[in-house]
Amino acid sequence: MSKSNKAEPANKLVQRREFLGGAATMAGATFLGRGAGSTWPGIPAATPPDPPPSPEMSAATQRKMKRWQEQRWLLDATVQTLGLEWDQARVAYTLGPCGPDANGDFNTIRSRVHKYNDIAREYTRAAVRREKMARQFEADGHSIAARESYFIAALLYGSAQWPIFAVTRENLALNEKKSAAYSKYIELADHEIRKVEVPFAGKSLPGYLHLPLRRGTGKLPAVWSIGGMDSIKEIGVALYGDKLLERGIAVLALEGPGQGECCVREIHPTGTNWLQAGPLVLSWLRSQAELDPDRIALSGVSMGSYWGTQVASVDERLKGCVVRSVCHEPGLNTLFNVASPTFKLRFMYMAGFNDEAEFDKYAQTFSLKGTGEKIKVPYLVMAGEDDQLSPIEFTYDLFDTISAPKQLLVYEGAEHGLVGSSAAALGPSQTTYMADWLKDRLDGKPMQTRHMKVDAIGQVHESTFEEARKALSIPL
Repeated sequence: MSKSNKAEPANKLVQRREFLGGAATMAGATFLGRGAGSTWPGIPAATPPDPPPSPEMSAATQRKMKRWQEQRWLLDATVQTLGLEWDQARVAYTLGPCGPDANGDFNTIRSRVHKYNDIAREYTRAAVRREKMARQFEADGHSIAARESYFIAALLYGSAQWPIFAVTRENLALNEKKSAAYSKYIELADHEIRKVEVPFAGKSLPGYLHLPLRRGTGKLPAVWSIGGMDSIKEIGVALYGDKLLERGIAVLALEGPGQGECCVREIHPTGTNWLQAGPLVLSWLRSQAELDPDRIALSGVSMGSYWGTQVASVDERLKGCVVRSVCHEPGLNTLFNVASPTFKLRFMYMAGFNDEAEFDKYAQTFSLKGTGEKIKVPYLVMAGEDDQLSPIEFTYDLFDTISAPKQLLVYEGAEHGLVGSSAAALGPSQTTYMADWLKDRLDGKPMQTRHMKVDAIGQVHESTFEEARKALSIPL
């Protein structure tokens, strides 16, 4: 196995590409200098900082993956044509937790991204602007406006990290700025938030525990929210009106192996190590004084649908598990070999691989075979019928093996993020449906096995799983 996520040596960081970033990079990334109160990690404060490294991917990183090199020109043409959401609704799922005040930030980024290498630069530019706004609001005594801008800045810094598939100085600096902005948000937030570190494999998994403002009496129910491969813990709970907090449910937004900050900590995912991480995290949750150890549930989205399903299979005490935007295909072939090449190259970075052939062998270890039979808790899946990253038939295969109470809600014509169809736009809101389903399970309400499909006008139709399978093909 060829693995390495070590930070690139300083003498490899200054390349001709740095000069191509121009004034935009320098203006957008001046947070890296002393003027913004920060220096490069490991460089003494008295030392003038180097110019920021270009956000462009190094040649060594690009050479890791054959299809990336072959399709790089096509990727840039696709971004130029389709924009920032060529592969999935990444703006939508990042903007959503921020609320409408961030529309201008994200619309400006959309308008300025014309190729892949623009992404980190433009997110960084927007993050620096937001952080400056937050500091000014705070200096003026406008604490509510400050917390909103710190929250938005944190998510923008995290988004700027996404296209950097190596542990570079820039990636580390962005991670530091993201964490610092979110820490300022925590100081000013309208509800209690605690930083979390759960020991795992000699290191620790980072997260935040959010406690609802309105708590009632007694101990709180809680949900561990598991994000996807591109997700960060800071995105796990909305700035205002979070669906779970509003229902009096505490939320643990924590990054497991391969996610977010775990990448720079070199905590890599395997096909099965979430089976070890999951019980440790759940044990930590159950040990918290404010939380009811017998009212804990899981939610997972995208790659979190794979990891969440694994965790649900090893804990019968859970009140339920809901997953959305599925990744259930064994070997993840569609995700890694058919979809945008960014998915595979990023996962190689997450998993610490430099050799593509070795990574291809590793990918075959991702399988839920034998997992469904072990699930003993209520299980809900919300999926797009035309998921372009994980064909829906593999979700039906998984359901065939589950004997516990199970429900499948399929949106006709919808893609991976439950978007791209009128069924998704007009049918049950995925976040509202998920939150109400989780509250019912945490309240002890029984659940019956059901198959549901949302049609093009948003109506929900029930059928048997056998009937639903037949409907996947159109009889001629």
